[in-house]
Amino acid sequence: MAQQKPGAPRSLRTSVKGPLMFSAFWAVVVFFGVLIFASGGSARSPRFDLAFTGAGIAFIVILVVAAMLSMSHKENAEDLGKGSGVNLSSRRPSGHGGPSAPSGPGASGPADPRGDGPQA
Repeated sequence: MAQQKPGAPRSLRTSVKGPLMFSAFWAVVVFFGVLIFASGGSARSPRFDLAFTGAGIAFIVILVVAAMLSMSHKENAEDLGKGSGVNLSSRRPSGHGGPSAPSGPGASGPADPRGDGPQA
């Protein structure tokens, strides 16, 4: 909300309209689902009391979850998208023009873990 300019329309993420519409849609879906399945068939009367209760509970729960998810949203820092990543071994970078394993006539032994050359 710090980037919000006075008088400018809010984005869908910071607006109240998005989570309200999302919650209302799922409340209607739950209303009809409970109305159909709670009646127990066409011979019985529809259970509007359960349908309204289920729709209200769904509306409130989904609205709270959507509000908490939108409040916890945080943009990444600008410098995180730049660079080529983390070099996991700073002593011997693989590729990228760094020093490679020694080669030549004296390089037949195993390499020294300190990076000083072949072990004697």
